[in-house]
This record gives sequence, C-alpha cells and structure tokens, in this order.
Amino acid sequence: MTDCVAIVIVSHSPEVARGTADMVRQMVGEDVRVAYCGGNPAGGLGTDVAAIQDAIRAVDGPKGVAVLVDLGGAETNSEMAIEMMADKLRGEVVLCNAPLVEGAVMAATEASGGASLDAVRATAEEFLS
Repeated sequence: MTDCVAIVIVSHSPEVARGTADMVRQMVGEDVRVAYCGGNPAGGLGTDVAAIQDAIRAVDGPKGVAVLVDLGGAETNSEMAIEMMADKLRGEVVLCNAPLVEGAVMAATEASGGASLDAVRATAEEFLS
C-alpha cells in the first residue's frame, strides 16, 4: 500500500459498513487503507465509540484518516471518538460531511491519487454542494 489518506466507514448497520468498505475496495483497489465498524456492542443497530477508535487506529498513517458516517448518532459517536484520542492522532483525523457510500468512494478515489487529507475531505463533501 502507498502512503495515502485512509478511510474509515461508520454505520449503524454492520452490513452497510462492510458493504461500503467492500465497494470502495472493489472500485479503488488495495492502495487505500479502509476500515469499517457498525452496530452496537450487543450486535444490534448503533455505533460504538471504542470500535470507531479501533478502526481509526487500524488504518492510521502519515497522511491521516477521513471518517464517513451514515446517521447523526454515528456522527456524534465519531466526534467523541476523535476527541478522546491522543492529540497527535486527533489532529490527523477528519469527519467528512458527505453521503456514506458516494462520499467514501470519492474520498478513496481522491486518496488513491496521493491527495492531502483536506483535498480528500473536500472531494467527499462535494456531493452536498
């Protein structure tokens, strides 16, 4: 793998998270590190701060991590997860305000070309303009 911005996908559904990550890998290949998490600790719908932190740590690299979420609770828990991380890592993680699937694919496509974390976020968020 090259030094690219990594992608983390956070969904209330484990299946949606896994499927989105699979789609990103199929469309972009293995150059971009992708992690995902979904569901609550009991296996139901929801998100988990610790799982989000684990996913971020699993793919963190020199160019940072872009996090994409599906619903408000995933956004809130992702914000908490990022805030609770060490200062160095926290500064290398951004939450993208973008549609989950389209944003993840576009972010990963941009990342695969070596773009910066800010450029990856901007590309993902273009879907909202």
